[in-house]
Amino acid sequence: MDKGAFRAGALKRRASLTAGQKLSNDNAIRQRLSGLDEFKAAGTILFYASFKSEVETMPLIEQALAGGKKILLPKVKGGGLELFEIKETAGLAKGFMGIPEPTGKERPASVDEADIVIVPGVAFDTEGGRLGYGKGYYDKLLSKAERRIPLVALAYEAQVFSGERLPLEPHDIKMDKIITEKRTIISDGH
Repeated sequence: MDKGAFRAGALKRRASLTAGQKLSNDNAIRQRLSGLDEFKAAGTILFYASFKSEVETMPLIEQALAGGKKILLPKVKGGGLELFEIKETAGLAKGFMGIPEPTGKERPASVDEADIVIVPGVAFDTEGGRLGYGKGYYDKLLSKAERRIPLVALAYEAQVFSGERLPLEPHDIKMDKIITEKRTIISDGH
């Protein structure tokens, strides 16, 4: 299969989750992420604001803010992502594709400030392979990191292709961990 076929299959499977399954899976994924040592130790977390049928991140962002952690969120600008530190989720604006984003008036930030990066995605394999929506935003952003930062993707089991490897290219950055409602997949990372 090519990248498009993997994406289409994963999106179809993700969209087929019922509201009850999604809620239950989101809670399990949040618990798993909250218990992760790298997450607990992180002072600054680069999150993504979820949209459509993605794993819901707003409760995690609010919990982390309430716990005193610094939160960085991306804003789509041109062909890439700019990062900003947010102090609350209430001030986010609908941005690219309707995704909640910082307004751009917040403090600009760099990927190297993050102690951990929580990455969205469409399809994954058990080797840490990740396919996004095809624009390469996260691959471009993460390739700029000047130090190794733990990369953790949140996904439903429905998005993970076990026993198959995604058709990755050299610029596709692998995840260190992929957290699903059932397990934490650990790879050799990037």
